[in-house]
Amino acid sequence: MLWPKAVRDALKTGPDREIIRSYPYRSSCPSTVWGDLIKDARTDLYFAGYTNYFLWLEQPNLVEGLRRKVESGCRVRFLLGDPDGEVTRQRETIEDVALTVSTRIRITLEHLARLGPLEGLEARFSAPQDAMNHVSLSVFRFDRDALVTPHLARLVGHDSPLMHLRGQEKDGMWSRFTDHAEELWGRGTPVAST
Repeated sequence: MLWPKAVRDALKTGPDREIIRSYPYRSSCPSTVWGDLIKDARTDLYFAGYTNYFLWLEQPNLVEGLRRKVESGCRVRFLLGDPDGEVTRQRETIEDVALTVSTRIRITLEHLARLGPLEGLEARFSAPQDAMNHVSLSVFRFDRDALVTPHLARLVGHDSPLMHLRGQEKDGMWSRFTDHAEELWGRGTPVAST
């Protein structure tokens, strides 16, 4: 009777098999994981973090890497919080850090502007009614992989946990999180500079 339990404990089945790895802090996920997921994506890169600021710090030459992705036919999307929105101002008060939320969003906008208008590159601000849902959950999609960060109370993103998911189940965790991000995208408003 021990063998079947040991096998069940060692092998992931059902929805659990979508969880590739979890990290107690987003910052404990190696930057190489992010880099490999970006590099290996062929059709869809979707960065639905509220600021996405850290990507430009952790990924060398990300602007050119994303340009190559778009030119090869990969759809690249960024969903950002509105730097002038009420939820952004509230979050700045909660975090109380020198590098404000609105500044981090504007840094991402600056990097996206360097990419220039490219067919296949899109950026949107989340709708005001969705901003609270957006700021509390970041979803980063790389084809059938996703990195998901539920933001904890007063912590900045890098201090919140992260899960690496791979879509394998109908209505599994991967699709539940990516569907959420798609819903936010659908109600978002285009950023004029991309």
